[in-house]
Amino acid sequence: MARVVWAMRTLKLTLAYDGTRFVGWQRQAAGESIQGLLESAMARLEGRSVTVHGAGRTDAGVHARGQVASAEVTFDHDPATVARALNSQLPEDVRVLEVVEAAEGFHARFSARSKTYAYRIRISEVADPFDRAYAWHVRSPLDLEAMRRAAALLIGTHDFAAFQSAGTEVRTTVRTIHRSEVGHEPGLITYEIAGDGFLRHMVRAIVGTLVEIGRGRWPSQTMADVLASGARTGAGPTAPACGLFLVRVDYY
Repeated sequence: MARVVWAMRTLKLTLAYDGTRFVGWQRQAAGESIQGLLESAMARLEGRSVTVHGAGRTDAGVHARGQVASAEVTFDHDPATVARALNSQLPEDVRVLEVVEAAEGFHARFSARSKTYAYRIRISEVADPFDRAYAWHVRSPLDLEAMRRAAALLIGTHDFAAFQSAGTEVRTTVRTIHRSEVGHEPGLITYEIAGDGFLRHMVRAIVGTLVEIGRGRWPSQTMADVLASGARTGAGPTAPACGLFLVRVDYY
C-alpha cells in the first residue's frame, strides 16, 4: 500500500510567555528554552522533528506578549485544534494565543516589518514582591521630561553600535526606529520602542542610558552623543532583563 504524503503547510503562531525561568527563546545546550518546548510539542503532532522559527530571540528572563513563530508541517489538523493541542503540552507560563495558516514562504523572522518592545520601570522606595520579575525597581524619582527628550533622539535611521553587546556579530548595526516614547502612570515608567530590527541587548542598553539621564547624571543630549560615537562604553548599563517585553511583531 502506497504511503500517503501530505502537502507541506506553513503555520504562524502567536505566543505569550513569562520568560523568568527560561534561558531565552533560542534552544541552548543546557536549560529550558521557549523554542525547545514548542518544537517538542510540535514534533508530537507531526511525528517527526520540526524546526520552529521565532521573530525575536528574546534573552533569558525577557517576556513576550506577542512573540510570533513559524513552522512548516504536514499534519492536517485545523489551526484551532493545533493551538489547543500545543497548550495542552506546554507549561502554564507559555501559551499559544493563536495559530493561523500562513502564505508559502512566510518566515516569522525574515518576513517581519517591525517589532515593538516595552520596558517597565517601577519607582518605589520598597520593591513590590509581586512585580519583581516584571519590572526594574528604581528607588529614586526620575526626570520624565529629560528621558522623553532623550528617547525622541533615537527616532530615524542610525547606527546603533553603541547599544549593542560586545562580541556580537551582525551584518550591519544600522537600524530604523519609528517610535521611541516614555510613558508614565503612578509608580510606573514605561518605555516603548518600535523599529525594523534590534541588536542584542539594544533595548536594555537604551533603557540603562535613559535611566542615567533620568537620574540627572547626564543631559538628554548625551543620547545623541553616544549614538554618534558608536562606543558601547559611553552608554548606560544594560537594564535588567525582567522589565523587557516583546509586545508585537508586524508583517508586510
